[in-house]
Amino acid sequence: MRALVQRVVRAEVTSRPSKDGDWEVAGTIGPGLCVLVGATHTDSEAIADRLADKLWGLRIFDDDDGVMNRSVVDVGGSLLVVSQFTLYGDTAKGRRPSWIAAARPEHAEPLVDRVVTALHTLGATVETGRFRTDMRVELVNDGPVTLMLEVD
Repeated sequence: MRALVQRVVRAEVTSRPSKDGDWEVAGTIGPGLCVLVGATHTDSEAIADRLADKLWGLRIFDDDDGVMNRSVVDVGGSLLVVSQFTLYGDTAKGRRPSWIAAARPEHAEPLVDRVVTALHTLGATVETGRFRTDMRVELVNDGPVTLMLEVD
């Protein structure tokens, strides 16, 4: 699984279930992590659990000395988790990305849900987007700090 992690001051995802529907707020957080999560065909529940553990313990918040030494749990932050199949886009050839490495929704959705459930089990406050809908993510990146995680 892949996750693009951004340390944020705030973040919000809105969702529109159909092309002619209204945009609705799906999730909003204050300080914490905005996490875009993608899955590939070989990912499993065990990998989703490892990703959640990595996110929970990732030390990218400043301590009193200005060193990235604190995790989201240490600072009392929240997480906004949004599914993002485009993290597996391949742009090596041509001008149009290939999505072959991205897991089909039937495989990816339960894995993203598993990441969220595992984070809840660890004690996290988690908001989410809505799978298989148009979404808009707004955020204020803190730092900016943005990292790509890959867990297998």
